[in-house]
Amino acid sequence: MRVPGRSSTTDDPLDILEFAIASFRQGGAALATLVEIRGGAARALGANVAVAANGSFCGYVSGGCVEAAVASEAFAAMAEGRDRAVVYGNGSPFFDIVLPCGGGITVAIHVLRDVKALEGVISEVRHRRPAALWYCPNSQTVACMEPPSRARWMCGRFETVYRPRTSIVVSGQTAEALVVARIAEAAGHDVTVLSNGETCDGRDPAIDPFTAVVLLHHDLDMEGRILEHALHSNAFYIGALGSTRTHRKRVERLRRAGFSKAEIDRIKAPIGLFGPTRDTTSLALSVLADVAASRLATYA
Repeated sequence: MRVPGRSSTTDDPLDILEFAIASFRQGGAALATLVEIRGGAARALGANVAVAANGSFCGYVSGGCVEAAVASEAFAAMAEGRDRAVVYGNGSPFFDIVLPCGGGITVAIHVLRDVKALEGVISEVRHRRPAALWYCPNSQTVACMEPPSRARWMCGRFETVYRPRTSIVVSGQTAEALVVARIAEAAGHDVTVLSNGETCDGRDPAIDPFTAVVLLHHDLDMEGRILEHALHSNAFYIGALGSTRTHRKRVERLRRAGFSKAEIDRIKAPIGLFGPTRDTTSLALSVLADVAASRLATYA
């Protein structure tokens, strides 16, 4: 009897899909997806657990409470060659598996028969484009699709959205910039650091809808080029260091440069979720918490 064992603590969606692909090629795999939440839950709709035929698994559909049980159900599904859905927590027949949040979840387990759709999602997201999978329980199939705004049931199919990881452009040759970059990298973000007034090899940095621009200059002249580039982009977050008084000067400069009120209002200044801060680590945590909150609000 196979005993489920966690292979990795990652909850990065692409890592989980890559584990599923590798496991499929090594003997078989299943992909479990959180498709219903009743009450509270530790993970969002569309969260995945990949389960290998050899007993290992990675990913989360809860805070860690049910994943081993999901893996056991996935083994049974693979043995039968049929998909299944399992209920945990509120409304579940498994009285010995309790969710601390007090809610309930439904997990759909799909026995992988090929991995082309998963490979397609990974390719799109690696190229900084959102992607999605739909899963049809009746036909027991998955396929790539144009991504909806959020994970959902639609016409008998469950649609899971995968988005690029957060990219952070940090501009500023300051102690604050170095600490923000270091903590952002530790958090798994893609980070680009620019010195005062610098661009990337003479070009402005690439900014897409999943990019946050963090300006940590002590001189408004030094932030000008990157700030204007950011305001012309579709970055989901633009934050700038400085007091309220400094920001009034920044706003006046931008007005004279022809930027509209709506464009200027995109700037979070003073930067950060909480403040004022008095050390670089507190500032970095404040900034990155603000970036995370903004991303959640933008891509709930």
